[in-house]
Amino acid sequence: MSQYFKEIFGGLWSLLVGMRLTLRYALMPTVTVHYPFETLPISPNFRGHIDLTMHPETGESTCISCGMCERACPSQCIVVRSEKPEGSKKKVLVGYDLDFTKCSLCGNCVEVCPTDALEFSQEYQLAGFSRHDFHFELVGRLQARAAKLGLAPRAPVPAEQPAPT
Repeated sequence: MSQYFKEIFGGLWSLLVGMRLTLRYALMPTVTVHYPFETLPISPNFRGHIDLTMHPETGESTCISCGMCERACPSQCIVVRSEKPEGSKKKVLVGYDLDFTKCSLCGNCVEVCPTDALEFSQEYQLAGFSRHDFHFELVGRLQARAAKLGLAPRAPVPAEQPAPT
């Protein structure tokens, strides 16, 4: 009979210990964030998809179209398109395509870029209904960012044609 009361007392004691613990945590301030309505600040070390860096004065990309990022990518998710205007010595960046569905966020492209023209974006709310929502054209995104800041990147100026003699 004494064993019976020991078990009841042990059960009540564990119930009280559990209720005390629950009450202690119930009175603490909340830690959770109601995500769609509130967001936490993003860590500076966050690695989103890559973006082209913008020259602060002109709003143009600092990419020189060397293709090092494309060659360094193990996932082969980067395609750099460039043209060499007639009479010009340098190539002009025409398009920069990123297939984020293949990207492994390794950072090789950012590290290998000789002009630091690539950076990780701070965009983390990526959601889409098809895989085509994750194919980014980074030159267009850069132009949209520049337009928001009031910096209109200028179109490449064609080289002057020599006058016929």
